[in-house]
Amino acid sequence: MKSLSLHQLYKACVLKDLPFKTTRQLEPLAEIVGQNRAQEAVRFALAMPHSGYNVYAVGRNGLGKRTMMLRYLEHHVDTEHSSHDWCYVANFEEPRIPKLLRLPAGKGNALKQDMERLMGRLMKMIPQTFDSDSFLERSEQLKNEYGKKQEDELEKVANQAKRKKVSLTVTTPGGYRLVAMNGEEPHTAETFQALTDEEREKFEDSINKLEKKLRQALRKLADWEQEYAEKQQALNQETLEGISGHQLDELIAKYKDLPDVVAYFEAVRTDLADSLDIFLEDNEEQAAIAYASLDKKMPRRYLVNVLVHQKTDEVPVVVEDNPTYHNLFGYVENVTYKGTVFTDFSLIRPGSLHRANGGYLLMDAIKVLEQPFVWDGLKRALRSKSIQINSLEREMTLSGTISIEPEAVPLDVKIVLFGDRETWMLLQDYDSEFSELFRVTADFENEMYRTDDSQLLYAKFIASLVSEKQLLHCSNKAVARIIEYSARMADHQDRLSLHAADIANLLRESDFWARQAGARLIQDIHVERALESARYRSSRIRDQFYDSIRDGSTLVSTEGACVGQVNALSVLSTGGFEFGLSNRITATCYYGDGAVMDIERDVKLGGNIHSKGVMILSSWLAAHFAVNDPMHLSASLTFEQNYGEVDGDSASLAELCALVSTLSGLPVRQDLAITGSVNQFGEVQPIGGVNEKVEGFFHTCQLKGGLTGTQGVILPATNVQNLMLDSEVVQAVRKDQFAVYSVSRAEEAITLLLGKPAGKADTKGRYPKQSVFGIIQQRLEKMREHERQEHARDEQKDPSIH
Repeated sequence: MKSLSLHQLYKACVLKDLPFKTTRQLEPLAEIVGQNRAQEAVRFALAMPHSGYNVYAVGRNGLGKRTMMLRYLEHHVDTEHSSHDWCYVANFEEPRIPKLLRLPAGKGNALKQDMERLMGRLMKMIPQTFDSDSFLERSEQLKNEYGKKQEDELEKVANQAKRKKVSLTVTTPGGYRLVAMNGEEPHTAETFQALTDEEREKFEDSINKLEKKLRQALRKLADWEQEYAEKQQALNQETLEGISGHQLDELIAKYKDLPDVVAYFEAVRTDLADSLDIFLEDNEEQAAIAYASLDKKMPRRYLVNVLVHQKTDEVPVVVEDNPTYHNLFGYVENVTYKGTVFTDFSLIRPGSLHRANGGYLLMDAIKVLEQPFVWDGLKRALRSKSIQINSLEREMTLSGTISIEPEAVPLDVKIVLFGDRETWMLLQDYDSEFSELFRVTADFENEMYRTDDSQLLYAKFIASLVSEKQLLHCSNKAVARIIEYSARMADHQDRLSLHAADIANLLRESDFWARQAGARLIQDIHVERALESARYRSSRIRDQFYDSIRDGSTLVSTEGACVGQVNALSVLSTGGFEFGLSNRITATCYYGDGAVMDIERDVKLGGNIHSKGVMILSSWLAAHFAVNDPMHLSASLTFEQNYGEVDGDSASLAELCALVSTLSGLPVRQDLAITGSVNQFGEVQPIGGVNEKVEGFFHTCQLKGGLTGTQGVILPATNVQNLMLDSEVVQAVRKDQFAVYSVSRAEEAITLLLGKPAGKADTKGRYPKQSVFGIIQQRLEKMREHERQEHARDEQKDPSIH
């Protein structure tokens, strides 16, 4: 069998397929390369006006899901969709339920500034006006006028009392005394008792009549008091209207297209007269709360709390990296003043949903699910199409403090969740509402086909990363090397990896080495240096394994031949760095019932897939050698020097070769390693990590005394397309120091490893005598014949045996 040619081991990127000298000549891509399916899903979801068409972007981390979404929204966002500012203002009739105002984008801050200017003027002018001579004179005149009427009314009653020889004394408001007089002095109990009955009755009758008149007079006084208060209020209103009326009228004219704002200004006009004391008294408490809540010193009831302010009319796009309950839904702050917890509408703070309202909110699914109450709150908001600000303490019923209940904000937002497939499937299975609210799945590809056109597209993608990250530009050779590395990441000669994060990291590190060397361009040598540096940083564990091979602690043979012993290949992963290792598989056989004992499974070190592979081998052996007669040879298999769990069936071809060797007694070449899975028909199936496995045995050969020229690796023919081997291995193959063979059937692998044809059965099921299968067949037939002879002898000795 011929080994694989050089072009089958590594598919180089030909420079003539890259019609440019440097990435400076390329137009950077506005889109993410190779994600047409996901992009179409996003386009559909964002264009769909109905509710429930939110997006779940599925794919592993580093595929550029967030970058693609942000770029797509930047270039394709619906500009006809208008955004708004949202403000909370005081509800003068119901202070616990602040009013919500919706304004066009950019108007929220203008309203806030207009109110601040108005209040700034009023805070100066109201105290001045209400302390002016003209106002005080009118107020005093009003007061005197009503004081005179009250005095006259009481004087009238007092004169009547005097005529009846009764003294009237008015004390506190509503308090009075009527006392019978004895000349100039009031009667004492003794003098009053000394009067005749007739005189006493006369006094009592007079006092009773006077009391009635006095009550009538006091009712008049109370009515006049109310009248005075109303006139004083009217005077205040008139005075205030003179100060603030024209300014409020100007504001009403400015915001006449916004009925809610106009209604608010009219409410302010009415409330100013009722809240005059706020302006006339030096309110220390207001100042302290303003200082504590970082607000300006002005009457808090007239503040405008701009919850969301859009600087332009563009549709908002918000990325929430920390979706806690408060960060998402907003909250109401508290201020402590003299030991009292205080809050009002001006302390309402927005969340990401408020900022993204009318636009798009992007979040990581796992982070959303990790936060308590957030997932339920998000679903509730999407279903009700409104954002209700409830403190988390109230959600958990841990706090009974009085708080405010702001009006709910109408919600119109598209949510984009980024997550992996496992989370997506769990949500589909366990949350019945998920599929109703997230009807669109944007499924991101891991790789794309590698063609001449796609390589040029990939080069433009590299150019966009260079431009975005502000790195040195790349030469065409550097781009070619990155494309080859991408194919290696995709584990396929005709695929390119779409893991944008890895490519971006490689470009950053290549840029570092280029700048270290004082270069103006990133060349292929800088890319190679970056790859070597990354490999060296991550390879400590690998080097420890290599040390154990070098010093003989790990038993591996790379020369000679041995019965029942095969070099298998495995892949180890240590935090993102994968490397191949050679593993010795041994098989022994003994007289038995034809079963294959898997030592790994029996000691519970073998995984389910590995155990399945060994069972398939038992079926293959029985189909070849025990169709008509029992097979009297059993075997045992094990991975030597393995102290951890083994899983996967990629060693089943190696195990088959070890079994065939021990059954036939033919030695296995130790200068070859083998990998591959096998089915019941002997067909060799593809496996993963083929590049790492080939390189692992190559390095093992180097460590065990160097390359001899006969060494190599056998792999499935279906894995040839996955080969993107390290340049060191390719050079060794070019110099005929190493070889890579591909096989499509188990018989081909057996022929290579045992040095004899496996053998093909004739119509009677007989294999050629000198073939591997023929030798096994003859050995089994001898054992069966021996079994029959033993049985016949036993029958002669004891006829009762059947």
